[in-house]
Amino acid sequence: MHKEFLMGNAAIARGAIAAGLDLICGYPGTPSTEVLETTAKNNKGDIYVEWSVNEKAAMELGAGAAYCGARTMVTMKQVGLNVAADPLMSLAYIGVKGGMVIMVADDPGPISSQTEQDTRHFAAFSKLPCFDPSSVQEAYDMIRDAFAYSEMYHTPVLFRPTTRVCHGYASIDVKDPEEYYTHKPEGFEKDPSKWVIFPKLSYNAHKNIEKRNIELSDVFSEYHRNAIILPADPSCRKGIASHGISFTYVSEAIVDRSAPKLFKVSTPFPFPEKAAVEFLKDLDEVLCIEELDPVIERELTYVCGKYHLNTKIRGKLTGDVQTAGENTCDSVYCCIAEFMGWEKPAVKEMDAPPELPVRPPVLCAGCPHRASFYAVKTAMKGKKCVFCGDIGCYTLGNAMPLDMVDTCLCMGAGVNITQGIGRMDPGTTCFAFVGDSTFFASAITGAVNAVYNQADMTLIVLDNSTTAMTGHQPHPGTGRTMMGQVVDKVSIEAVLRGVGLKTVETVDPLDLETAVNTVKRVAEEKGVKAIIFKSPCAVLIKPEKPAVIDEDKCIGCKKCINSLGCPGIIISGGKVKIDSSLCTGCGLCSQVCPVDAIGGMDK
Repeated sequence: MHKEFLMGNAAIARGAIAAGLDLICGYPGTPSTEVLETTAKNNKGDIYVEWSVNEKAAMELGAGAAYCGARTMVTMKQVGLNVAADPLMSLAYIGVKGGMVIMVADDPGPISSQTEQDTRHFAAFSKLPCFDPSSVQEAYDMIRDAFAYSEMYHTPVLFRPTTRVCHGYASIDVKDPEEYYTHKPEGFEKDPSKWVIFPKLSYNAHKNIEKRNIELSDVFSEYHRNAIILPADPSCRKGIASHGISFTYVSEAIVDRSAPKLFKVSTPFPFPEKAAVEFLKDLDEVLCIEELDPVIERELTYVCGKYHLNTKIRGKLTGDVQTAGENTCDSVYCCIAEFMGWEKPAVKEMDAPPELPVRPPVLCAGCPHRASFYAVKTAMKGKKCVFCGDIGCYTLGNAMPLDMVDTCLCMGAGVNITQGIGRMDPGTTCFAFVGDSTFFASAITGAVNAVYNQADMTLIVLDNSTTAMTGHQPHPGTGRTMMGQVVDKVSIEAVLRGVGLKTVETVDPLDLETAVNTVKRVAEEKGVKAIIFKSPCAVLIKPEKPAVIDEDKCIGCKKCINSLGCPGIIISGGKVKIDSSLCTGCGLCSQVCPVDAIGGMDK
């Protein structure tokens, strides 16, 4: 063993490698992304690593490998589990031969997600065991346990870190390479009675799953990471139940105090019922501190009823803990102080700090998506239009002054939402915007649906040749894989023509005049048609010479600012200036300026 300073996601990856990982696949999504990337960086060549086109594909790929006896991991964020839910639910019944860990990173806050989804509910819904680490060290250690239990019970297991575990850093103990677990997958053995799901098999599997989970509840009651910590004062009749990063906050809050009895729940499903009974004994009140939902609170309330215990359970359901958002050290301390009757620290009077400037997220300077949105907006000026967006950097096109995203639901949804609006509001010109990575992940079926059902819409594919929002991961259109292979690019244009689109045009959005004219012409056509705005992500290219404003020509109209909202164009001393540290020299502002006052770029 030796010490290393690691991010939580890196620790999970390194722990999986030490546990004998054979295959890892997933789809990028904050806060989960670095697990797969760290595995790729530390791969000696014996682990297969893949960014799959979406979470469903990854889940099914991981299952196939686990059928062969391999140790596999599938990575995603909480909303990605929705995409993978179909195979997950059936896989819970079929089971696996090798260890299969489904790493689902939850995002309380939410910090970078559409929802505050709690994967512990999905564990109960799918009837799969769930592991919930509370620190970077525990995440490293617990992943080994997750593989072991998966193999022991021939079932996939869920591994549920949250953002503060995933992105926290700590100096932890890690194994030396000679201590790694190694094994060789036996390969797939044909057995239709096991691997082919039929109603009779599912019925029998369901009975076995319920029986197994009762057994696991007892086993988890003895699991050393489900800890009962006795109070410093034996006469204290109050307790706190927590889990994950919230347990770390609880531990910090009670330092140097007459601490209550603690219950750390590391396996929220199956719930360690016997351990819970032991914890609740001789307690009058228990406060449950958890993210996001009152999972532990409801379980303890159930246990009290089942075993006729008089302990009062408090938490989110009783209004003692906030019902939404992530917990913090301060919020947890305040909840515990109120519960324990501690005196809260006095707040020192001081001058109010100055208000921080409002800094909403914006498209990067030089982002080609800004040009794409502006081209469509210019072309459709004066017309009744709807612009349906999607998940990606381009969701930021909703901000002023662009104001070009009217809807955003989930990945791939914009293509189908556009069709629904068009059916009910036929006088509207309908556009759907989708990025290149999202197109491959979940928008192709929407395009097929539109063609088959004779929709009238324009699909705008914003192709910046990467998965920009989550850190520039490769996808089928980039021509490379996470294993370092150079492969044939999957052509978006060929895919669209293959599913039946007759009009598919590719244009550089930074050629504004051509882009505007293309939108005008294509939008006039009936049926389903597409424009691919193709220009690389500004972060991936070497910037051109920054723009320069000719102050003698500038009339101060601020059209460049009011039309584009580019952070590289600023007001300084009452005049429009170019921030040369941000400007990439894309040239869009020079094409917008009505008096040709912007130039200087190398073109």
